[in-house]
Amino acid sequence: MTNNDILRRLRYALNLDNAGIVRLFALGGHPLSETDLDILLKKDDEPGFVDCPDVLLAAFLDGLITARRGARESAPDTAETLNNNLILRKIRIALELKDTDMVRILDAGGMDISKSELSALFRKPGHRNFVYCRDQLLRKFLSGLATISREEL
Repeated sequence: MTNNDILRRLRYALNLDNAGIVRLFALGGHPLSETDLDILLKKDDEPGFVDCPDVLLAAFLDGLITARRGARESAPDTAETLNNNLILRKIRIALELKDTDMVRILDAGGMDISKSELSALFRKPGHRNFVYCRDQLLRKFLSGLATISREEL
């Protein structure tokens, strides 16, 4: 999954407009104009498409956390490489999701997963039970999130 696709899917799932996304980027420490945002929201086959770098997606997710949960006392750790596990963790933190919520969202997205399989995604990479989050799982999670959040509106 590309960062652009993740950004588009989160925008739809959370029902965010362009001004809201720009505000989240600013809260994450990377101010962005609406013109730049329009370029990032283009699909792969559209003219003018530009890849969204990891730094920008991380800034968006950090801004989402700040907007929903408040500012952190310590600075965010930007040394970590952005991967599906970290993206899933940041979404979980921002939306204050419990294990049962995550399982329900994944079920709505068409993926059956147990709590122990889910907890393996949030372990440290060196842990013996750590599992890498594959694109399919993240895609199904974002799909389930969109389904559930749209039903609740």
